[in-house]
Amino acid sequence: MYSWEGVSEFVAVAEAASFTAAANRLGISTAQVSRQIRALETRLAVKLFYRTTRKVTITDAGQIYYNHCRQVLDGLAEAERAVSDLQKTPKGRLNLTAPVTYGESRIAPLVNDFIVRYPELEVNLTLTNQMLDLVAESYDLAIRLGELEDSSMMAKRLASRTHYVCASPGYLSIHGTPHTLSELEQHICLQGTVGYWRFQEEGKPRHIRVTGNLRCNSGWALVDAAGKGLGIIQLPDYYVQDEIRAQRLVPLLDAYRAPDDGIWALYPQNRHLSPKVRLLLDHLGQGLS
Repeated sequence: MYSWEGVSEFVAVAEAASFTAAANRLGISTAQVSRQIRALETRLAVKLFYRTTRKVTITDAGQIYYNHCRQVLDGLAEAERAVSDLQKTPKGRLNLTAPVTYGESRIAPLVNDFIVRYPELEVNLTLTNQMLDLVAESYDLAIRLGELEDSSMMAKRLASRTHYVCASPGYLSIHGTPHTLSELEQHICLQGTVGYWRFQEEGKPRHIRVTGNLRCNSGWALVDAAGKGLGIIQLPDYYVQDEIRAQRLVPLLDAYRAPDDGIWALYPQNRHLSPKVRLLLDHLGQGLS
C-alpha cells in the first residue's frame, strides 16, 4: 500500500528550493517539513536533496521522484475540481461553431435544449463551413465532420455519419439500377463540391470520379434534384434519411458503401475543461448517439 505521507512537503521543497519557503507555503513549521522529508528518504532508501546552510538542491533521484509526484498531485487537484464542478450551475458565455447544414439540423436543436436546461448561459452559435481558428477567435468548441486534419486541438468523437448513394424510383425506372461501381459511368451523377465519390471495394477505400449535368454546393438542392429524377447523388445520412424512409429515394450500391466517418467536437487543449463545456460535450454526445 503506497503512502501519501511526505509527498506534499517534498514537492513544496523541490519547487521552492527551501525548507523554510516550503513550510510557509504549506502553513506548517520548518521542523515538520524536515521530519517528513527525512521519513520519506528513509522509506524510499534514497537521498532526495543535498542540504547546506545556504541552499537546498534536488538530487537526480529526487528529480525523477518529483516528476512523478507532480503529475500525481496535479491529477488529484483535477479530480477535486471535477467533483466540485458537479455542484456548479453552468453560466456565462459559451462560444461554439458548427458546419451550416449539420448545425441547423442536428446541433442547433440540441444547443437549444441545453439552454432550456441551463438558462443562465449566454450561447453564441456560429454556423459556417469555414475552419475558424478556435484560439484566435475565442471559441470554446467546434463541431467538425469527417476526417480530421492534424491539429493541436483536443478531439472527442460524438457520433458517426454514413454516406448514401441514392436515386429516385423514377430515375431508376428510366435509366436502370447500377449494381457495380463500373456501371456509374453510364449514369448521371449529380455532384457537390468534391468531384469524386467515396466507396470501399474488397476492404480497400476507393474514390471514383463521377460526371453529370449538375454541380451544386448545396446538399438540399441535390436532394431536390435527385427527387425530381435528374440523377444519382451521394450524400451523408442527415440529408437523405427521411427521403429514403419515405421511399422517395432508393439507396444504391450498399455493398460498396464506405465506412462511417466521425462527427467530432474539437476544443483547445486544456487540462481543466470548464463545467459548461464538459456538460455540453456530454449533452451533444448523448443527443447525437
